[in-house]
Amino acid sequence: MRLILLGPPGAGKGTQAQRIVETHGIPQLSTGDMLRAAVAAQTEVGKRAKAVMDAGKLVSDEIVIAIVSERIDQPDCANGFILDGFPRTLVQADATEQMLAAKGLDLPTVIELKVDDEVLTERIAGRYTCANCGTGYHDDNLKPKVEGVCDKCGSTHFKRRPDDNRDTVVARLQTYYKETSPLIGYYYAKGKLQSVDGMADIDTVTADIEKILAKL
Repeated sequence: MRLILLGPPGAGKGTQAQRIVETHGIPQLSTGDMLRAAVAAQTEVGKRAKAVMDAGKLVSDEIVIAIVSERIDQPDCANGFILDGFPRTLVQADATEQMLAAKGLDLPTVIELKVDDEVLTERIAGRYTCANCGTGYHDDNLKPKVEGVCDKCGSTHFKRRPDDNRDTVVARLQTYYKETSPLIGYYYAKGKLQSVDGMADIDTVTADIEKILAKL
């Protein structure tokens, strides 16, 4: 089971990805995490990435694709994986398809979470995480079972991202529509796109995604 979750910031991709991980036992691959791991492990591509970052430059698509390629060769990806936050552009999407094809793999399903912009803004402005284990919560939609206590680890310390406010959300949405939303048409044209109403409650969204995954 190999898939991508698409959608603007705050659409619920992280929450749904974690549920897929727990249900199906496949890893959620974040490019940021993979990059840091490759640098820490001092792999060949990790060394290339570190040299670029040490020079204060952005890591190229070529290096990111190499890191993704290296990561999905690991045993825990044998039964599939979820790509989180990648690809972000049409160039990256093309490169990902080519990289997978070279391994004899395909990417059969791309799930789009469709959410209204105003709802997104409210979602992002209200979200916070456990400072200890990173479990996500929301002021309105996903509160801890016991107020002020993390459901997962019991910590009483929480934090909010400094960029989770209305002004930065608008800027992030603009970037998404400019760079990433063209992927919706790209995967639709390939017959891979499945859309889910991301404005439904979390459990309903999960159930709708599971219906799609059950057909794979």
